[in-house]
Amino acid sequence: MLRFIGEHINELLNIVLGLIMFGLGMGLKKNDFKQLFDQPRALTIGLTAQMLLLPLVGFILVYYSNLNPEFKVGVMLLSICPGGITSNLVSYFVKGNIALAVSLTVTNAVFSLFTIPLLVNQFLQYFLHSSQQGEYIQLPFFKTVLSIFMVTILPALLGMVVRYRLGKRINLIQKYINIALPMLLLLVFAFKFLGGNGQDGTKITMDEILDLTPIVIGLNVGAMYLGFLVGTPFGLSFKNRITIAVEVGLHNTALALLIASEKLGMPQIEKPALVYAMFSFFITYIIAWSLVRMRLQRFKKRS
Repeated sequence: MLRFIGEHINELLNIVLGLIMFGLGMGLKKNDFKQLFDQPRALTIGLTAQMLLLPLVGFILVYYSNLNPEFKVGVMLLSICPGGITSNLVSYFVKGNIALAVSLTVTNAVFSLFTIPLLVNQFLQYFLHSSQQGEYIQLPFFKTVLSIFMVTILPALLGMVVRYRLGKRINLIQKYINIALPMLLLLVFAFKFLGGNGQDGTKITMDEILDLTPIVIGLNVGAMYLGFLVGTPFGLSFKNRITIAVEVGLHNTALALLIASEKLGMPQIEKPALVYAMFSFFITYIIAWSLVRMRLQRFKKRS
């Protein structure tokens, strides 16, 4: 059984990512989309942080690092994969603006259909241009768009249809889905870690983990810091700023793995996403929780 899973781990990753987006769709309501128009400033600032500031942080980190070119591409790929159900879950735990979090996730998922194929090819050309292998690696644009659509947008739309059909009954299982699906994704990550190259695994080493850890943690923390600060000059509320920080700081590692493994077929590019997944959820939650606690403490002192 374990051997079968190991040999079909990429197919399983497709299924898990589709289920995660299906679960996200089941949680969408009409009011979530109403937020696109009711809070255009917060949404625009959040999207700008995700689409522009986050890749900028990633580029600065890898440009001045000693990582090999494949790892640099992997970090940049991670930086352009928008947040998913796990970021929405952290926003929920810290009492952020859930409607804004979901709106950012859905809007970014649509944008990523087109931005990922374009930008990944730029990263490949920039970082791998000097290697003979890099000359032949390129994501086919329309095929990649279709593939991302099939595992992100389509399952989310199906989830919305199911929610519409079931009505309030969906609330009985929604909270369990939000916990079960990320746990299922963790199992896929575990197989990626433990599986050999012949089993669609990455065979990552401890030295590689140590090399990547400061970079991916820097990406996580730096993105959260900028995401939180960027809304200050525009007068965003603390609730919206903490939500943007979480959504910018926590990326869709499943999508990054899918692109690296299935579309590029390069285990080295997968490794930054795997190492990132080891720390990002807990670091994002701890930072967001700490910011909320500090704010509550200030309010207590004032009162």
